[in-house]
Amino acid sequence: MASSFVEKLQVAVVTATVVSAGWIVAGGILLDRDEADQIDRQLEERSVPTKDATPEAEGAEASRITQRESATVLSDQQSATLMIPVLDVAATDLTDSFSDERGGGTRLHEGIDIMAPSGTSVVAAAPGTVERIFQSDAGGNTVYVRSEDRETIYYYAHLENYAPGLNEGQRVRRGQRLGTVGSSGNADPTAPHLHFEVMRTTPSAEWWEPSTSVNPYPLLVRASRSR
Repeated sequence: MASSFVEKLQVAVVTATVVSAGWIVAGGILLDRDEADQIDRQLEERSVPTKDATPEAEGAEASRITQRESATVLSDQQSATLMIPVLDVAATDLTDSFSDERGGGTRLHEGIDIMAPSGTSVVAAAPGTVERIFQSDAGGNTVYVRSEDRETIYYYAHLENYAPGLNEGQRVRRGQRLGTVGSSGNADPTAPHLHFEVMRTTPSAEWWEPSTSVNPYPLLVRASRSR
């Protein structure tokens, strides 16, 4: 029951429409009035900094809330096409690490880490085009896949290996193999995982230009339950 409410809280921060005296529609989920009021109270509590909070902490919390609120930027149609991008991982295996602190609190985590043994297949969460195959000190072996409408980029990082024949400019279908789970880049070798990120952008923007990160966790959980 608690986890169910947390999931609703994560996706219920978009515009709400009252449909009756006792029910409300928020983020595509039907909530009763008491539950909706409870969500509002918790969001208000999270948005008010404590008396002892430093300006840096207040700024980090404001950024965290903004990122949480972006969880429903994708349309229902887009999120419905998603699948968990690591084989043999269920929705119940996922952990919401979006906006967790990293680097000693200097930055926020802009995706989720999907834990799996090294060598587990990483697949495309949604159809699109491989825009960039890139190696970096931070992300290690990475793949950027742009959606068919060019407004979303799916980012896969810390891969151990790339799928044979994977090339930039290649169109991939949902579920197509992109590579394997690993710990390349700055990932902990004892905890191999896929860093999966969803970034909202514009059709004309390059893969490396600034974008808005969207929390993949509620989208993947919702898509899994709809099947």
